[in-house]
Parts: sequence; C-alpha cells; structure tokens
Amino acid sequence: MADRWKPPAHSSMYPAVEPVRFPLMFQSWCELTFLHWRYPIEVVQRHVPPPLEVESFDGSAWVGVTPFIVRRLRPALMPRLPWLSTFPETNCRTYVRAPDGSCGVWFFSLDAARAPAVAGARLAYGLPYAWSRMAVTRIGRQLSYESSRVWPSANATTSISVVEKDEMETREVEIFLTARFRLYSFIFRHLTYTNVEHAPWPLRSAAILSAKQTLIEAAGLPPPAGAPVVHFSPGVHVRIARPKRLK
Repeated sequence: MADRWKPPAHSSMYPAVEPVRFPLMFQSWCELTFLHWRYPIEVVQRHVPPPLEVESFDGSAWVGVTPFIVRRLRPALMPRLPWLSTFPETNCRTYVRAPDGSCGVWFFSLDAARAPAVAGARLAYGLPYAWSRMAVTRIGRQLSYESSRVWPSANATTSISVVEKDEMETREVEIFLTARFRLYSFIFRHLTYTNVEHAPWPLRSAAILSAKQTLIEAAGLPPPAGAPVVHFSPGVHVRIARPKRLK
C-alpha cells in the first residue's frame, strides 16, 4: 500500500497547483457537499486497479460521495450552451498514488444529468460516467440532492440533505480530502492523468439531515459504517487539461 499521506510543510497551505495553460474544458463546480467515510485500506485497494495504490490518512482509506452542480461548462474555444452547460453531478471516489509518485483521485463512478456530457466524458477522459435523473434544491441554507441512475445500469440512487453552516479552518484532513488537482483513468488500457486547476476550496462546515446513497455499494464496496465527515463549499471555477499518458 502507499505510504501514509504527507501534508505540505505548512499544513494550513494547499499543495502547489500545476497551472493548466491549455485547458480542454472549463467548468464551475458549485453548491458542493463532500461526504467521506473511513474504510480499511485493503478493502478499498481491491477495487482500485494497479499500478495505483490507495492513499491513507489517520490509518484509513477514505471513500467520498460528492454531489454538486456543474455550471458554465464549455469546451475550449466554444460558447456555453444553456441546457448543456448546467446540470447536477455526483461522484463516488477515493484517493490514490500513481507510480510516478503523484497523487490524485480515482473515480468509482460519476453520475450526471446530461446524456451528451456523459458520452463526451466517457469518450474523451475514459471516466466511468453514468446518466442519471437528478435534482438539486436549496431552501435557505438547506440543500437536497436526489439522483436515480438510468444508464448504463439502474443500480444506484442518492437522497442527501445537508444544512450549510459557517466558514471553517482548513486542517490537514480537509487538505487530504479536498485539495486534489489530478485524476486518473484508463484510456485504451493505458493509465492516464488529467490535471485540474482551481483556487483553494472555500470550505464551510455542514450538518447532515439525511444521507441515503447506494453509489458506494454499486461500486462493489461494502456499505459505509457510521456517520460521514461532511464539508460544504459554494464552489470554484475550474480549468481542466487534456488527458496525458502516464509514463
């Protein structure tokens, strides 16, 4: 297994972010809730393909479910299309180290409410996107996220409600769980990485009203035990690079 994650020299500072000078895609990730559960490292590793190795923090692997709204999506050199540029998304993920020593996100699944976006991301990035019926509603500080997977299977749903609270200090655990600027995927059986550039997450505390989801079980993992660690962010603007083969 990968060595325990090592925070930056000054834990209050984010890791250095590699600029994405020639982005393939622009997006904003808005009204985002991070839910994270502890898992035994060996349990998660069984569901992460080699040569990637699961990273741990405080002796555990962490599996996250993150619902949010995509806004202002557009490919480089193209305008936004009103219907296609805004939609809900929810991903199920963990954190890994690659053979070159870099760290990032491994996605078990990504559910989105726009079939063209699902098809494009599967083709361009090799990511396991699924098409789902989804909705996000806000009443004051309460947010509710609903999803029901349609394609390529109908085996996963979410029903999550949280209350946004106050701004919070970013500690080592928040950096580990949220400050991730690279994702990994396989394209034509080759391990690739994609860099993502955005400002540090403006994090707030949050309280769960309900957190029902089957995304984790649909990924083959056992159901999570106990209450998740919860964070909320109003969002960030994002520049996404084209995928590159990991040498």
